Amino acid sequence: MSERLFRFYLPRISSTTLRAGGVYLAGALYSAGFYAMLDSALFSSHGNASTVHVKFADWLPFILSSLGMLVINTVEKSRLTSESFSFGSSDGYSSSADWQAKVILFLGFALLAGGLSGSVVVLILRYVVPNYPMPTIGMGISNVVSNAAVTLSCISLWLAQNLEDEYSYSLQL
Repeated sequence: MSERLFRFYLPRISSTTLRAGGVYLAGALYSAGFYAMLDSALFSSHGNASTVHVKFADWLPFILSSLGMLVINTVEKSRLTSESFSFGSSDGYSSSADWQAKVILFLGFALLAGGLSGSVVVLILRYVVPNYPMPTIGMGISNVVSNAAVTLSCISLWLAQNLEDEYSYSLQL
């Protein structure tokens, strides 16, 4: 009797393949989100029969989500996993750069969450409350879909960038 759990063998995927796949997935999700937002804007200016059009207030949540994604993915993971976490200690265990990285990461998540929640607010206030019919309310739905795609893209890119390499060594003095 063998010691394996499943009857079939699962393929072994290297960390470099997973990293590349995560980056490609992030790019595909971001481009799908941008396409959904652009399609909504083009539909509102050319194919929409109503008087409701996509304005800057509709683009603002997407811009905030994109800025949040940019900020989150520029923070290095090594700055976040310090050995001893202390608030403002002067004995050298926690540097001010680590603290600043954590604040910047928090601001990035706030931008990302603000963009996603802002798109839901725009959907409700501009499209659902006035009770517009479906082709018009679809512009608000595509706004939420585009911001959700940017959020998933950010998660995918963060995980792919911070994936531990199987050949890396952790050298500490």
